Amino acid sequence: MGTSTEVSVTWAQALAWRMERQLLDPVGSESVAGVVRRLGAVLSMDESLAELAVRTRRATSGSGELAAALADGEVIKAFAFRGSMHYLSPEEGGIYLALRSAGRQWELPSWVEYYRLSPSDWPDFRAAVRAALSDRPLTVVELGRAVTRHRSYRHLKPVFDEGAGTLIKPLTWQGDMSFGPPRDGRHTFQRLDSNPRWGGIPDVDDAGPRAITAYFRTYGPATLDNVHYWLGNGLSAGAQRIKTWFSELGDRLVAVDVEGTAAYVVREDVDALEATVASEAVRFLPGHDQWVIGPGTKDVHVTPASRRDLMTRKANPVIVAGVVCGTWARRGDEVTVTWLDERRRPDEAIERESSRLADLLGRDLRLSLIS
Repeated sequence: MGTSTEVSVTWAQALAWRMERQLLDPVGSESVAGVVRRLGAVLSMDESLAELAVRTRRATSGSGELAAALADGEVIKAFAFRGSMHYLSPEEGGIYLALRSAGRQWELPSWVEYYRLSPSDWPDFRAAVRAALSDRPLTVVELGRAVTRHRSYRHLKPVFDEGAGTLIKPLTWQGDMSFGPPRDGRHTFQRLDSNPRWGGIPDVDDAGPRAITAYFRTYGPATLDNVHYWLGNGLSAGAQRIKTWFSELGDRLVAVDVEGTAAYVVREDVDALEATVASEAVRFLPGHDQWVIGPGTKDVHVTPASRRDLMTRKANPVIVAGVVCGTWARRGDEVTVTWLDERRRPDEAIERESSRLADLLGRDLRLSLIS
């Protein structure tokens, strides 16, 4: 694939096309599972923010539908990007877990020494975990009790009693288990292969090009630096692997000039991108939404440098035409929008989005504007 660009668009067009791909303008009609699949991953460290990230992309939605989709197996939850919990598609999520497990972290000398599990011990350990989960989802402590009945793993009981920490992460990366519905406020884990929608963990060299293609289809036009941030920093996929997968895609990708920046999209999306007109949509997004986190907070075309610290600290962004122009915060029945941009504040559009937020949250909200 050559480095010369084939088409040219403005950043306004690029962000408008990306907003359409991310179901933000127009707001989409996808199911909960469809939204998660489109975004690739939805951060789930804060369940209220995860639900808002999904619901704000759906024209009609109800409270609790994300939790219901998890219980029904329409979405799964596993440790993924940056070691954090994420909702994933059961059909496509395996491509990201394949990349995350490619580093084989459990084979590091520090892991072997601390957990007293050699690389050759892991197949049997994984089998013991799957067997323990065969009947029903278990909490970490319950899983620990079942697994440490085996003489080989008795030394791990204190690890499980303390929450198991990083020990259990590779078990989700390798597809042995995922989070189940919470029980009495505690996380549970369940076998992944019991979900009929589960697509499995593909070979890493099959998963890599698929993950890059999926990224460009949702987060494009994007640079190679964006890809390294998403799959390299996010999943520790490895810079050389990413470079190889990118090259292998060849003519499937098209280089686009975006006001002097060389970015890429999938070839089949070029016509739609060129035909896109700039968006004027205002959206209230939750902190650490994929709109901001997908390209990374260093991407100044989405997050101006002066607002990066706010986004890193999980402030709720107000985006206008795809650009972070302010923040919003709710305290009780009051929503405060703090405007941070040089452009004229679009008060009417902000009021409409505030009303939409009120509908999503099911409560009356008073809007306060601060410049």
